[in-house]
Amino acid sequence: MDLLVVDDEASLRDFLSIVFEEAGWHVDAAGSVAEARVAMARHEPDVVLCDLMLPDGSGIDLLKDIKAQNPSIGVVMITAHTSTQSAVEALKAGALDYIAKPFDIEELKIVVRKAVERKELEDENIHLRSALEERFTFSNILGKSAKMQEIFSIVSRIARTNSTVLISGESGTGKELIARAIHYNSGRRGKFVSINCGALPETLLESELFGHERGAFTGAIREKRGLFTEADRGTIFLDEIGETSTGMQIKLLRVLQDRIVRRVGSNVETAVDARVIAATNRDLTDSIHKGTFREDLFYRINVIPITLPPLRLRRDDIPLLVDHFIDKFCGNLGVPKKRISADAMRAVEKYHWPGNVRELENVVERMIALETSEVLTTKSLPEHILLGGSVPEVTFDLPNEGMSLELHLESIAKIFMLKALERTGGVQTQAAELLQMSFRSFRYYAKKYDLLPRESRQEDVLEVENEK
Repeated sequence: MDLLVVDDEASLRDFLSIVFEEAGWHVDAAGSVAEARVAMARHEPDVVLCDLMLPDGSGIDLLKDIKAQNPSIGVVMITAHTSTQSAVEALKAGALDYIAKPFDIEELKIVVRKAVERKELEDENIHLRSALEERFTFSNILGKSAKMQEIFSIVSRIARTNSTVLISGESGTGKELIARAIHYNSGRRGKFVSINCGALPETLLESELFGHERGAFTGAIREKRGLFTEADRGTIFLDEIGETSTGMQIKLLRVLQDRIVRRVGSNVETAVDARVIAATNRDLTDSIHKGTFREDLFYRINVIPITLPPLRLRRDDIPLLVDHFIDKFCGNLGVPKKRISADAMRAVEKYHWPGNVRELENVVERMIALETSEVLTTKSLPEHILLGGSVPEVTFDLPNEGMSLELHLESIAKIFMLKALERTGGVQTQAAELLQMSFRSFRYYAKKYDLLPRESRQEDVLEVENEK
């Protein structure tokens, strides 16, 4: 570690140099502001011990120069002319500590060691943020299809705004990945925090979002900062916002309108500057019609809407994603990169992927874990992808052995429903209109034929069949 001692007393400079060199430091010394600037230009230190009064200027001015050059350099001010005013001025300018002469050398060592630990922490945070920003640049979010390129263009334009964003799309399409890309390209210096609004009951969700005071409810043994406060000057990602109760929606609406939060059990309101990005796999306009989602909250979060297409509507991206996941999991396991056979790739490309990119990632991980050779074959693919992944080919020839007319008609229906979804970018209401079907009927058959996410398919099928 490198230390710069700046003091006009030569004896003190020599003493501190000896003490810290014995402790393993590389020490440089300067007797004036000018000499210190030369030393800084020659080699940037980790910590600076600086006298307040120097022959050619103030140590405060040198402190400001150092902080302008590199804010992570720790500066400790030492002086024989102590005053409250000078101490406050030094701390405001960025000094880590302010020590009066004569000082205890062991105390000074502790202060310098804390300065080093703080610099290491700041350097690590800078490195981690840089790594995150690199990971979430738009070039690293995979997708060469026209639909994804259009989304990347929108995201790159809106990233540096503070506008609220609503990301819609089926489960597994990468909504949080897009949200993180917006944050890490926004220039906002605060944290990115996320929460799944459908995973918690209303009382716990309120505490997580807004925080609570000690004793606010049973089990609240200490006060808690909410995620909106944690995301101050950053971004909060509200995943599955469509799952929130109408009561919680009213509270969220107030935060979005007034930019203030109130902890559970408190009467004090606190201002927050958190950009809100919400996400849903529901059709919120349908939820509004059903009375389960507030229209005023919808318009408040739907300032910039982004709709992510399901994987079956961006099949051009499948080979790119497969290659990426092969690289990822081979790297994780420390094995040479494998390749996928043509037959296996054809099966993967034909499958309709109700679980979207997340399901594809899990399948590739499974293939690499099971396959012992360097080629991923159809043998390591799950059976449902091999047998049920593609829409049956339609033929108008009657086989000699006969056929199931019902299954054949279903295969035709699947093809036209998929084509309608593809033409409308996955918007079910528009696809239903193209096929002159009611939305309810379209949604029923789409889930029955496994054209929509698995998690909501069975629920609607049972609901409609019970009504028959």
